[in-house]
Amino acid sequence: MAEKWMEQPIWDPIALAAQLRDITKQTQVLMRHFTPHEADAIKFGVGEWSMLGFDFFEFMTRMMTDPAVVARAQIGLFHNMVGIWQKTAVRLLMLRAREADIPKDKRFKHPEWSENAVFSFVKDSYLVAAASVLSAIREVKGMDEASARKVDFYTRQLVDALSPSNFVATNPEVLTATLASGGQNLLRGLENLLADLERGKGRLAITMTDMKAFRLGENIAMTPGKVIYQNELMQLIQYTPSTREVRRRPLLIVPPWINKFYVLDLQPKNSFIKWAVDQGHTVLVISWVNPDKQHAEKTFENYLLEGPLAALDAIESATGEHSVNAIGYCLGGTLLASTLAYLVAKGEDRITSVTYFATLVDFTEVGDMAVFIDEEQLAYLERRMRQHGYLEAHQMATTFNMLRANDLIWSFVVSNYLLGKKQVPGDLLFWNSDSTRMPAAMHSFYLRKMYHENLLAKPGGITLADTPIDLSKVRTPSFILATREDHIAPWKSTYAATSLYSGPVKFILSDAGHMAGVISPPGTKYGHWVNDDLPPSPDEWFVNAAPCQRSWWLLWDEWVTQFDEGRVPARDPGSGGLPIIENAPGSYVCVRSMAL
Repeated sequence: MAEKWMEQPIWDPIALAAQLRDITKQTQVLMRHFTPHEADAIKFGVGEWSMLGFDFFEFMTRMMTDPAVVARAQIGLFHNMVGIWQKTAVRLLMLRAREADIPKDKRFKHPEWSENAVFSFVKDSYLVAAASVLSAIREVKGMDEASARKVDFYTRQLVDALSPSNFVATNPEVLTATLASGGQNLLRGLENLLADLERGKGRLAITMTDMKAFRLGENIAMTPGKVIYQNELMQLIQYTPSTREVRRRPLLIVPPWINKFYVLDLQPKNSFIKWAVDQGHTVLVISWVNPDKQHAEKTFENYLLEGPLAALDAIESATGEHSVNAIGYCLGGTLLASTLAYLVAKGEDRITSVTYFATLVDFTEVGDMAVFIDEEQLAYLERRMRQHGYLEAHQMATTFNMLRANDLIWSFVVSNYLLGKKQVPGDLLFWNSDSTRMPAAMHSFYLRKMYHENLLAKPGGITLADTPIDLSKVRTPSFILATREDHIAPWKSTYAATSLYSGPVKFILSDAGHMAGVISPPGTKYGHWVNDDLPPSPDEWFVNAAPCQRSWWLLWDEWVTQFDEGRVPARDPGSGGLPIIENAPGSYVCVRSMAL
């Protein structure tokens, strides 16, 4: 019986030849676009690749001194391949096949990868070879941790790139589409590729969603509100109440400025901001500027003074309240922790409770992000930032995408360029593609003092506005949310904060990743884990944590309610001491780093 992949639809070879001719012409256009920008186009992320050869040279030297590593890898690979050959032979002889113990991988979710003997062999061979290569690399001893991590990371990038799912000839779904459409999928794919190169001005800017499907303030970032304050670095948005009474103490949200604030206000069904407003909070959110060369000298200290501290003064003018409940997300949480330590040093009590979403303050272990941060790469990055006065948005975005390359790079390469599909609207992917720049002075300080030297976790390690920062003196009640699959702020690293602060701490672990684990409204499929004990080890915490299959938003609202200070009549934006500047989401958030 013939395999399914051989059951081809009737197609016209003359029409197919014409399509291939068009594809050739499009390829020539593609090369003209790519060649002038080739040097920049092959750079990925914020890393400096010129030093990578030394790390691989050291790796090869270490491996050659211990040939047993290679021998074990070869023996293991041979053993696994024998099993795959046996499975394939049985299937080709049309006997009953026993499924091999191969890990599930969504790159190979198309049925032909399992049902067709040839493609099953290709898939299984790749998976065992990839596992063998990575296992051998991790067994090499004697390398320093930083070099070993780089070799492992970039080898994984190469292994992922070589997946048979990424090539026309070895992807059954692409082959079927090519024969069924007479090559139209490849022609559309080249058109998509040309469009992405055009959008990136010669650099490949992979489209992840239908970027024209969303309009800020209309069908995304649409919670009603007003901008009531602004300075060079931020606009402060006060949202319109949806309840007759509100909690007396306002809620200030400090988002990261690596991305834009509206990850917390995507659409009504998943907007944390709208949900918090509906719970009776007077919600105020910082919307950071998308910096350009005029902001080159803005420092982390400027973000402290012109961000949370300026917002606290504006909130007091607008509501009459001296203190707030505060939330910080990712880098915004790092800034918020620094703000609390600054206020403690100044003897000011303006933040009554603090919540951290996926926030690092102890950078001892930062996962794969460490690959991009060492002295040589920081020096290279600083040279590049000096050219413009900022870190280009696409560099940081590509770095984050490389941390999940199969999901955020290769899946779109296959879908966009091989299958020639149109992108469907996705609010989170739209936000993810709306990346921002980073001021040179601020970003250099952040990467060096925090990521590289881990000085924020040390009492007096950094000084902001002539004030030594000491997190251990912070007694503010803290709610720390980590996300289990976080590739940016690994949850075990965020757990380190539980032993840094002096006040009461509640630690919650949400399911999913850096964004999906936070954007987890009631009714979500993601749950969380709770353990009121805070042992020194995150692993020990998790062993004794209780799973809870509901949104952590509800748990947080129960926790923060104890700091309400009663209820007052609803506050409309502009009714206090600050006039309305413009409607939410404001003009700062609309400044894009790249054309649609």
